[in-house]
Amino acid sequence: MEITERAKVVNKLGLHLRAAAELVKTAHKFKSKITVRHQERSADAKSLINLIALGIPYGAELTLSFEGEDAWLASREILGLFKLGFRELELAAS
Repeated sequence: MEITERAKVVNKLGLHLRAAAELVKTAHKFKSKITVRHQERSADAKSLINLIALGIPYGAELTLSFEGEDAWLASREILGLFKLGFRELELAAS
C-alpha cells in the first residue's frame, strides 16, 4: 500500500534538530518506507542527517509518502506530529 499526504511545518524554527529527531524516532516504529519531499529534494524519514540536510523552514509544504504494510498507521501518527507542531507548543507552555 502507498499513501501520499501533504503536511505543513508549523514549528517556528522549521524542522530543526529536535523536531526532526522526533520524526525519525516515530518513523522507526514502522516497517513502511517513509519519504519526506521538500521542493525538488527528498529524504528518508528514518535518517536524521538526511532530514536536516533538507533545511526545511517554517511554513514549508511537504509531501510525505508512506509505502508498506503499515503505511496507513504510519501516516496517521506522523501527520499527527506535524499537526501538533511536534509537541513544541506543549513544551513552550510548560
